[in-house]
Amino acid sequence: MPDSNQIRYGLIGCGMMGQEHLRNIALLSGVEVAAIFEPDAQMRKASQHLAPKARMVTLIEELFEVSGLDALIITSPNHCHAAQLDMIFAQHPLPVLVEKPVCVSTAEARALESLAKRVNAPIWVGMEYRYMPAIAAMIDKVHGQPASAAPIMLTVREHRYPFLSKVGDWNRFSENTGGTLVEKCCHFFDLMRLIMKANPIRLFASGSMNHNHKDEAYDGRVPDMLDNAYVVLDFPDRRRAMLELCMFAEASEYQEEISAVSPLGKITCRVPGPSRFWPEQTMGPQPTAELVIENRDPRRREQSAIAVDPVLLKAGDHNGSTFYQHEKFLAVVRGASAVEVSLMDGINAALIGMAAEYSCSTGKPVDLAEGPYRLLVGEI
Repeated sequence: MPDSNQIRYGLIGCGMMGQEHLRNIALLSGVEVAAIFEPDAQMRKASQHLAPKARMVTLIEELFEVSGLDALIITSPNHCHAAQLDMIFAQHPLPVLVEKPVCVSTAEARALESLAKRVNAPIWVGMEYRYMPAIAAMIDKVHGQPASAAPIMLTVREHRYPFLSKVGDWNRFSENTGGTLVEKCCHFFDLMRLIMKANPIRLFASGSMNHNHKDEAYDGRVPDMLDNAYVVLDFPDRRRAMLELCMFAEASEYQEEISAVSPLGKITCRVPGPSRFWPEQTMGPQPTAELVIENRDPRRREQSAIAVDPVLLKAGDHNGSTFYQHEKFLAVVRGASAVEVSLMDGINAALIGMAAEYSCSTGKPVDLAEGPYRLLVGEI
């Protein structure tokens, strides 16, 4: 019989990101992974190594035959998320942490909008970037400013490595991922909504596939994932945000740089990429994330390093954030806290990405207040 004091998780899908979740769950106290569904033999073997006590099942339905499950983690490919959520809540309304993006099409978004209205169990969408320590510190600083210092301009810049190889090469095609601006950038659109405390009302995007994956083919099909883009978003009250993405020329120091500018000054955070991709033998020690606060008076400039526990850096590729996210989700499972990243948040972030993909393909601006890319309205 399972230990009644242990929180027991079941995982659906356990590839690269699922295994990052396993490594971070292992760092939590009072939690065990009781069951894993992973159809790929190689990924299943790797998962079993990380969670040797977990029961490996061959069908998702078999997860629910494992006694005493308290919550589920969904880390399957993007195009599986919406259908798996629907299946789970039709039969077993357990708390769920589902990886981003929560959907890859407007039809899935509207189906999940309906699900959100009828489901009472907690659904947490995995937006790890909120919990990177430097970004979390930036959000606290921005939200701690007086109303007169609310951001007028917000810029997110990411220069990173290309998409990694994944099982079945599912992440090479927009029909599976939602497109680069959904798969990769829903994180950033989520941050924009959170930092600006508002939904954007329109956007315009320009992007293309200039370099990555052009010499690849899978069953005669060439990948269609953008490798660079600009997205400009209008927010209420004449405020705006911009994303700059490049996936073929990694930054020399910091993978992400986020700046919020107000009439009183600028707050910037800079975050390095995954430590496992940093060549210390040629580049030396990897830089530490940092937070910079620049007031209009240059004598009041503040700059601070935001160090992360090396154990957490080793456990994943997201600057320690996967662990901090799991701490908060565990509090939800235990009934001690509320969901911080709701299904509505996940739907909206994905819809913004879909709208940006549409704008790139058509050259047209997109209204986010009505039409197929209409965002859900609610408290942010």
